[in-house]
Amino acid sequence: MSLLKSLAAAFKGASPRLPLARTFTSPWLFADGGGGRAPFEYGGAVRRAYVENPVAQRAVRLVAEGIAGAPLLPTDPALLALVGATTAGQSLVETLAAQLLLHGNAFVQVVKDARGHPVELFALRPERMQVVTGADGWPSGFAYRLGERSMTIPLLDEDASVNLIHIRHFHPMDDHYGAGCLAAADQAVAIHNAAAHWNRMLLENAARPSGALVHDAGDGGGLTPDQFERLKAELARAFSGQANAGRPMLLEGGLRWQSLSLSPADMDFATLKEAAARDIALAFGVPPMLLGLPGDATYANYREANRALWRLTLLPLADKLLSALAEGLSAWFPDARLAVDLDRVPALAEDRERLWAQVSGASFLGDAEKRALLGLADQENKS
Repeated sequence: MSLLKSLAAAFKGASPRLPLARTFTSPWLFADGGGGRAPFEYGGAVRRAYVENPVAQRAVRLVAEGIAGAPLLPTDPALLALVGATTAGQSLVETLAAQLLLHGNAFVQVVKDARGHPVELFALRPERMQVVTGADGWPSGFAYRLGERSMTIPLLDEDASVNLIHIRHFHPMDDHYGAGCLAAADQAVAIHNAAAHWNRMLLENAARPSGALVHDAGDGGGLTPDQFERLKAELARAFSGQANAGRPMLLEGGLRWQSLSLSPADMDFATLKEAAARDIALAFGVPPMLLGLPGDATYANYREANRALWRLTLLPLADKLLSALAEGLSAWFPDARLAVDLDRVPALAEDRERLWAQVSGASFLGDAEKRALLGLADQENKS
């Protein structure tokens, strides 16, 4: 029995659930456990990854937009209208998919009219949500916090209908919150950003340490402290930065220029960036080829990589999200089903065509059995 159904049964007076000792380990903010690991903070991680890192942003958008654009099986038009609507100007499904990838949790508030019927599904910011538990340790509601203000949303109404749907990824060390892909990709994002920053600094300095000024003391001795500081200031002002690249230098007073350069191994940050980018793609479940990363021998071509993206990432995540929405709204749409229409997904056309040919050629199967294997409704029930 699912959590929502067990809560509804308990709410209606069925046998009480066993009290559980529930633990709290927030996946987006945890302290150093003594191993020297830096704290992971969700807001900063999102800025570093989604806002500043092109690989992570593209991976998230590729998955979220792909799920949002997936065709759905025909079902109750009112249910499709609720799920297909926008929340805060964004597609509801796209927003929830992105939140699951980044945070590991998605919270959907069911907005109802005066009669208690759902009129809107609103995606709440997951980092502002906190589980409110009852005496038995099970969730009884959720607190939405914004600055100093807080609003508690009960999980169920008086009629046992759902007020809020919580969708989460599995977290092996937490009973209430899910673990997002961003937590696993955070270190790779930091490496990728640091390598990009280092390369930019090298480019601003002509891709090499510009060199060294060598002073031939001769009989005059070394530079005085005032001369040394003045020379550093003039170099920084007239010869540093991208705008001054290649500017000729006029030397005097026993100064000579000694060029320096980095070894090829020191400058090989492309390999480091590529490895970090592949780790980011791995964390979000996107084949590196689809992100423009070379050197991937796992997929024969782009078409195979796109098919793998759908089979291994998009369809499982879409099934988790759509099934949770259908279950949360089952009080109003008991027989409705939310699922991706596999026959209308272009990336899976070859797979479906092969399946149709195999099922159609199976002479030992009846028509009803063939329709069931293809995921089609029985004609007798349909009529």
